[in-house]
Amino acid sequence: MSPVAGILILGFGGHARSVADVALASGITQLSFVDSNARPNEAFLSFPVKSALDFELPSDWVVFPAAGDNQKRLEQCDWATQQGLRLGTLISPYATVGVGAQVGEGSFIAHHAHIGPMAKVGRGCIINTGAIVEHECTVGQYTHVSVGAVIAGRSRIGECCFLGAGSTVIDGLQVADHVVLGAGACAHRNLEIAGTYVGVPAKMLGDKH
Repeated sequence: MSPVAGILILGFGGHARSVADVALASGITQLSFVDSNARPNEAFLSFPVKSALDFELPSDWVVFPAAGDNQKRLEQCDWATQQGLRLGTLISPYATVGVGAQVGEGSFIAHHAHIGPMAKVGRGCIINTGAIVEHECTVGQYTHVSVGAVIAGRSRIGECCFLGAGSTVIDGLQVADHVVLGAGACAHRNLEIAGTYVGVPAKMLGDKH
């Protein structure tokens, strides 16, 4: 991939600021934000926040989806693709990525996150601050692994999942698509049905067993 001089960040919520922080730490000095809710003359540091894309993106810029919500991030990635724009991938210089690991386009690896050897992170994912995706894990596309969450080795996480802050998936488990694992919860068995799981050990909300 050719060098990146600038990033058009889609959105201006809290996660967009984290994206900007990692971009700046990575040596990218040109940023612009697009958010339909932008106020007139709004800016982040000295970088403009526009309500719509009003300039032609230079060839050495990429687009980056910055919604924390999985569905919105999927829509942002699809929009960029439909516009013929190049999706970026952001990996913090303070993150660690093991040998043979793969990170999909549009994915964000935050400060102090760890991606283990031979792990695979799909398109449009968030591996947030201090999160761990250990060796030979697979994280499905548009999944958000929140702050300090841990996925132990050889586990497989489905698409469009959300693993809350400080949650844990022990080694070798299978987690279905569209699973929410609550903050601090611990999955000790396969989570085979989409839904929200909480507690230690994690149980689906409404399950009395």
